[in-house]
Amino acid sequence: MDAAALAGSPFLTLLAWSVVLLVFHVGLQGILATQELGSAWNAGPRDEHKEPSGKIAGRAERASRNFRETYPTFVGLALGLAMTGDPGGWGLVGAWLWFICRLVYIPLYLAGVPYIRSLVWLGSLAGLLIMVSRLIF
Repeated sequence: MDAAALAGSPFLTLLAWSVVLLVFHVGLQGILATQELGSAWNAGPRDEHKEPSGKIAGRAERASRNFRETYPTFVGLALGLAMTGDPGGWGLVGAWLWFICRLVYIPLYLAGVPYIRSLVWLGSLAGLLIMVSRLIF
């Protein structure tokens, strides 16, 4: 694939949006932790290993950590599909499924919604598996 075709890949656009989602996760987690622990904690070296004890700040931390567990896989698959192509379009469907599920996951986790949150997580995993299948088959 030539550079011009690669640059126009919808996978690269979705990859850019996924970076926005990552920054949102990190920012939300940081804002909520700072609200609870204070700006001196945020600006300091955090040697005392203090963790937020509030529900929402803790949930934001766990949601962010959960996102970062699958994010490298998404990045690799998206780049692989951008380079090799996706003639049937199913890889892009999988990428969008992962992205939308990861977006929906945030408010569900913050609100403490059980079961539906797990189903949404499984949807994101299904998106990754669809992407994998397009690289393999």
